[in-house]
Amino acid sequence: MPRKPVAMNSAMAERLAGIRNNMQVVVILGMVILAFIALAPQAQTWFGQQQQIAELRAQVDASKKNLAHMATERKRWNDPVYIRSQARDRLYYVLPGEVSYLVMGAEGISSSDQSGTVGAQLAQQRASATISNSITRAKRNWVNSLMQSVVRAGIDEPSSAGATTQVGK
Repeated sequence: MPRKPVAMNSAMAERLAGIRNNMQVVVILGMVILAFIALAPQAQTWFGQQQQIAELRAQVDASKKNLAHMATERKRWNDPVYIRSQARDRLYYVLPGEVSYLVMGAEGISSSDQSGTVGAQLAQQRASATISNSITRAKRNWVNSLMQSVVRAGIDEPSSAGATTQVGK
């Protein structure tokens, strides 16, 4: 008989030990969950700041590249040859004794033209364009209007509406 209570005590001890182990696991899991809940906002803030740092580093790199490009551009503008070429290209300046030609209406010209110059291709386009058979008249003859203006300027006396003094006196 004394063996039964010892066996029962050992079985109870095993159960209590198992429950104690389960309680330790539950407590540890609870502490992990509480730590996760407590640290989640700080971790989110940290990740957000890391993302901002990466974006700012990208902006700094882009600014450095832009600054390097501006420095090379500034060095170019200190070169008189570059300034002269820009004046020729942008402002159509020429040196004394040179003749500059500017081709107007060359938008439809292909760069792969093998027939000759751009002027030859423009002439060919004009020659192949259809010409109207009807003659149109302008609403006013500009030559007659110009002559009338010149004659009136020489003949008509200026009106002295409101003028009290004469010129030259």
